[in-house]
Amino acid sequence: MKRPPARGDLSAAVVAALEQPPGTLRLPDSRTAAASDPYGDDLHLALALCYELHYRGFDAVPDTWEWDPELLRFRAALEHAFLDALRADVPERTDVDALLDDLLVEPADGDGVSHFLRDQGEYRHLREYAAQRSLYHLKEADPHLWVVPRLWGQAKAGMMAVEYDEFGAGRAERVHSRLFGDLMDDLGLDRTYGRYLGVCCRQMLAVNNLMSLFGLHRVHRGALIGHFAWVEITSSPGSRRLAQALERLEAGPAAVHFYAEHVEADAVHEQVVRHQVVKGLLREEPALAPDVAFGIGATELLEDRLGEHLLSAWQAGESSLFAAL
Repeated sequence: MKRPPARGDLSAAVVAALEQPPGTLRLPDSRTAAASDPYGDDLHLALALCYELHYRGFDAVPDTWEWDPELLRFRAALEHAFLDALRADVPERTDVDALLDDLLVEPADGDGVSHFLRDQGEYRHLREYAAQRSLYHLKEADPHLWVVPRLWGQAKAGMMAVEYDEFGAGRAERVHSRLFGDLMDDLGLDRTYGRYLGVCCRQMLAVNNLMSLFGLHRVHRGALIGHFAWVEITSSPGSRRLAQALERLEAGPAAVHFYAEHVEADAVHEQVVRHQVVKGLLREEPALAPDVAFGIGATELLEDRLGEHLLSAWQAGESSLFAAL
């Protein structure tokens, strides 16, 4: 993928570094990262650039950058700033079952993003939403696979059962990332991997960065499972509303199919994640309950902030994007 324009000194430093051989440039120190906005555009674009080296990388950037010590030092400073802010903003909890129970309850008068898109959203809103979500959906489930070697027993078996579905159950044409690419085709978007990194809002960058942060660190395996549980448990009702929105606006069969597929699949995944993955993990490592709860809380916090940003922009007749499509 191509490197996007920088949004400040932190992301500019990463862009400049990646234009050189590893070890050529000195990146900013930890004090610079600590002084920046932990939820801001600059920090999260810089973090996204660092993380992307662990996925498909960038055009003309050597693969050896992935484990460059200087870049890892800088990335750690960015992560610490982000995590410190999250830990300050997410209430400490240990009651994982109660948190999961809460996720199963939807208010009768819900007014979130999927409700807006279903009831009054315009075609342009759907395109913006899909472009932003493509950051994750074009590599759907990839960040979660990093946790698999760190699990064992029932948790590992349950996790792989869900991931097998995410990757098409052995059929390339049913891999969820490919299905989302088909959705993008129907909406007239460019399905090229990473194409819209440069236009996504900071709230979307933070949501996307969270799962990479959790996935790449063994110490955050509990938080990654909490994040995964939040995603799977909340997915089915929202996916149904998004499918209805796409049908109402006649977005095309592939677009409708992506979310219709998730209505059924994630209803099953929710049970597997809760009763096999989460319970299996906590049976083996009960001390991870606060980490699982933190993963749930951090995901909810960032998703809520993303939803608030999208609705605020759209209801004001504005774009939710950092830059135009």
